[in-house]
Amino acid sequence: MARLVMKFGGTSVADIDRIRNVARHVKREVDAGHDVAVVVSAMSGATNQLIDWCKQAAPLHDAREYDAVVASGEQVTSGLLAMTLESMGVNARSWQGWQLPIVTSNAHASARILDINGTELIKRFKERGEVAVIAGFQGVHKDTGRVTTLGRGGSDTSAVAIAAAIQADRCDIYTDVDGVYTTDPRVVPRARRLDKVAFEEMLELASLGAKVLQVRSVELAMVQNVRVFVRSSFEAPDSIDPHATPPGTLICDEGEIMEQQTVTGIAFSKDEAQISLRSVQDKPGVAAAIFGPLAEANINVDMIVQNVSADGATTDLTFTVPAADYERARDTLTKARANIGYDRIDGASDITKVSVIGIGMRSHAGVAAQAFKALAERGINIRAITTSEIKFSILIDSAFTELAVRTLHSLYGLDKAA
Repeated sequence: MARLVMKFGGTSVADIDRIRNVARHVKREVDAGHDVAVVVSAMSGATNQLIDWCKQAAPLHDAREYDAVVASGEQVTSGLLAMTLESMGVNARSWQGWQLPIVTSNAHASARILDINGTELIKRFKERGEVAVIAGFQGVHKDTGRVTTLGRGGSDTSAVAIAAAIQADRCDIYTDVDGVYTTDPRVVPRARRLDKVAFEEMLELASLGAKVLQVRSVELAMVQNVRVFVRSSFEAPDSIDPHATPPGTLICDEGEIMEQQTVTGIAFSKDEAQISLRSVQDKPGVAAAIFGPLAEANINVDMIVQNVSADGATTDLTFTVPAADYERARDTLTKARANIGYDRIDGASDITKVSVIGIGMRSHAGVAAQAFKALAERGINIRAITTSEIKFSILIDSAFTELAVRTLHSLYGLDKAA
């Protein structure tokens, strides 16, 4: 008997038939004797509709009222799932974020979880065998008591936080894929599902383009050491043994992984833009003059590469920003030109960041050099490179994305069966 958190995303609860399918998954675990808390997202498309209504009502709306509106999507789903479970003979009740409570910061629309009280849920597991169906993505402001939301993908974070609060044995993230793959199977058909991925690797994969899990949820799982299974909600509920290891990918501590591959996966992101400032004066305070205005404009800067001239007087500074912020970033830097003192600004939005991730890189030399050689042989030019202990990222022209990903996937043996 275990204590489980089961999280279901929007596509898994898109309509009543799918909610019934989710209920069968939950019933399977309850019948096996497990204590179960379920975290649900809004039905597919519901949040987008609510956001659109907010924009129509008032383009410059109050973020507190925005949260009051968009949090309602998860409230609907949690109530519907609780009703469906009750109709199947499973004792269940729905919970909203404020009822537990899930206490958050005051950053409406992007709040961070500060505390969750799991005492009442644990008590009801023991006394009533009751399934808790919890609205994800939402909480309650620590001071005002108003509803807050956690930002896009926040239901993943809700699920991991609740798993930590109730000391769950596992947090199962049910989604429309059956696990984490070595890369996107749509680009590399021979991509393999991974049995286990270390927290650090998953954090890199999630932040570098893999869409399976939200970055904040992985951070929280790593800090709280919550074992997370990524698995498919579309497998037949009755075909799964609730006492066996779940089908899917386990996100866990590095110590649980016996044989560590040098490279675990290849991630890529096409939503990148490159900006280069030419002939910047190489003196103290210049970096602050560049990145300060960008930070004030809430533009996230990623890869940063600096090349100093032979005389040491000037430097070229290249970095990436989200493609959606490209024009705004250029405009911000143009306005700050007098303070920065650069000669000209160059940029490109038709680029892709490709990243190679693996804890095994810590103990293997020459992993990146192999990639550079293989890409050069295929005529792929690298615009910029950044490295860390367990990953390296390269910037290339978008036209070469699929060729680069397939080349690297084969180079590191990820096509081969484990």
